[in-house]
Amino acid sequence: MGKKTTHKFKAEVSQLLDILVHSLYTNKEIFLRELVSNASDALEKVRFKTTAEAGDDDTPLEIHITSDKDAGTITVTDTGVGMTRDELMQNIGTIAHSGTAELARKAEEGKESLDALIGRFGVGFYSVYMIADEVTVTTRSIEPGSKPIAWTSDGRTDYKLQELDEDLPRGTRIEVKIKEDLAAQFTNTAHIKHVINKHSNFVNFPIFIEDERVNTVSALWREPKFQISEEQYAEFYKFLTFDTEDPFDTLHTSVDAPVQFNALMFTPKSDNDPFGMGRENRGLDLYVRRVLIEKQNKDLLPEYLGFVKGVVDTEDLPLNISRETLQDNILMRKISSTLVKQVLGNLEKMAKDNADRYDEFWRIHGNLFKAGYMDFLNKDKFGNLVRFNSSASDDAKGLTSFADYISRAKEDQKEIYYAYGPSREALAISPHLEVFRKKGIEVLYLYEPIDEFVMDALRDFDGCTLVSAEHAEMEKLDKFETLEKEEKPEALSDDQKSTLDALIAKIKDVLGDAVTEVKASQRLSDSPVCLANPDGNVTSSMDKIMRVMSKDSSIPKKVLEINPDHALVRNMLTIFEKNSDDPFIEQAANQLFESALLLEGYLTDPHALVGRVQDLLTKSSGWYVDSKK
Repeated sequence: MGKKTTHKFKAEVSQLLDILVHSLYTNKEIFLRELVSNASDALEKVRFKTTAEAGDDDTPLEIHITSDKDAGTITVTDTGVGMTRDELMQNIGTIAHSGTAELARKAEEGKESLDALIGRFGVGFYSVYMIADEVTVTTRSIEPGSKPIAWTSDGRTDYKLQELDEDLPRGTRIEVKIKEDLAAQFTNTAHIKHVINKHSNFVNFPIFIEDERVNTVSALWREPKFQISEEQYAEFYKFLTFDTEDPFDTLHTSVDAPVQFNALMFTPKSDNDPFGMGRENRGLDLYVRRVLIEKQNKDLLPEYLGFVKGVVDTEDLPLNISRETLQDNILMRKISSTLVKQVLGNLEKMAKDNADRYDEFWRIHGNLFKAGYMDFLNKDKFGNLVRFNSSASDDAKGLTSFADYISRAKEDQKEIYYAYGPSREALAISPHLEVFRKKGIEVLYLYEPIDEFVMDALRDFDGCTLVSAEHAEMEKLDKFETLEKEEKPEALSDDQKSTLDALIAKIKDVLGDAVTEVKASQRLSDSPVCLANPDGNVTSSMDKIMRVMSKDSSIPKKVLEINPDHALVRNMLTIFEKNSDDPFIEQAANQLFESALLLEGYLTDPHALVGRVQDLLTKSSGWYVDSKK
């Protein structure tokens, strides 16, 4: 047995250890991740040793973890390269990092979180002192002729080194005497297995806990794609997500530039968050060299791609990078940018190669995907991938793209028209769409409030402007022929035109400030009236959205457009010619206005409208009975 020598820690190490020993840091389990990662690195180095360097030692490359509840200890053993006396002093006695003392001071003063400290220091081994009263490291180097060395410290001011006479196998054994209040937790075999499965499940070497191997699932993302079957992908997906179904789609990618990483991503067959309540339950698991750094990282993919599940593993990030540092890391931004392009590219390929399959994807995840209208860097890809129901569809389940719309558009049509409504049935009778139906011009149907934001953000697609149907310019629509010959009533005489102007003025007088203007319509053919926004910019649906957001429950003031060719308006004109003060004019004006409000979804109190309908039905039924005599 060699002489035991005592060595002082350098000042910055002592500062760091003091912080760790007295830490209230909650995620204390990461010490085990760090020890296993160090063990894995040591095992990896054995592979690079030549026979001359390593000798004929055929010891299996393994990590063993044992615990002793009575003694209150946990031990991590590896058969890696081990350390010489000098390496032990260099690797554990100092911290190779510039600005260490300054960072330690900030942490001590509470200006730096311990998570950030661990990440910035790269102090993996020292994290053990969050749970340890004393640590003993026993190691023998793979170098020929090396003797075992024992390193012991309570993590305060110094450490002791002693050369051992024992004939120990190569590798390192770290025995941790656990603090009394934490001993029950970290000597519990079930808890140790949980921590290993959470953080170190895909380490490239067997990990045994009490002689039972616990990391039996391979890091599939590291395997060549051509060697992996669909069944293996499905098995891994179910292991990762706890889903009972196979994935809808799989994307396995390996990237070397601008940053090296492997990724295995899955699209589920169902939307597990149909109400949008689980926004935090998203993100890819981030690994560095097979070791979990962060579960469900939110920065790798934007929220609109939150349906994607999977893992990303890179060699280029430091193992101990903290969550705070991750957010500002330029490599993370490069990985994120590449991942987004790959996911969108994969969806574009699916849409091109198998439109029915892509439509199936859209029905599952389309509502979430539409939130990508804010991703201006990928605006063109997003525009290619969004889908809507259309007046050209057979039913409400039909989907069409902007490109499909353009392919069916009329010659010289440079607009893509859309309209918002609660249902396909409601849009089929919308007064704003009458001119489109009459001329056979396709209109995209929007059913969700977010659809309005999509259109507002995109503005155009492939040279065609996105235009709300209610804001369509009539001169642009007039150039297209009407599909069926219209049976229009006889044109108004000059006197009747003057009477119409007077009738319109009368209606405006009746409605007062409820409308900004009453005017003859150029767009209506089947409906007597419709409402239009006075500014011609904000659509009715967007106006409603903005009012809900601002908690404004008032009825907006709009323009009331009158169809001069409608039978009801012509009857009103005849009545007005005979008696401009006939009560029917006021009754009809209020009824038409409130009916238009009802169609637009603004009528909050229908009592007056119902009363007028009943009064009119009573009178008309009497006329109807008389006409049958």
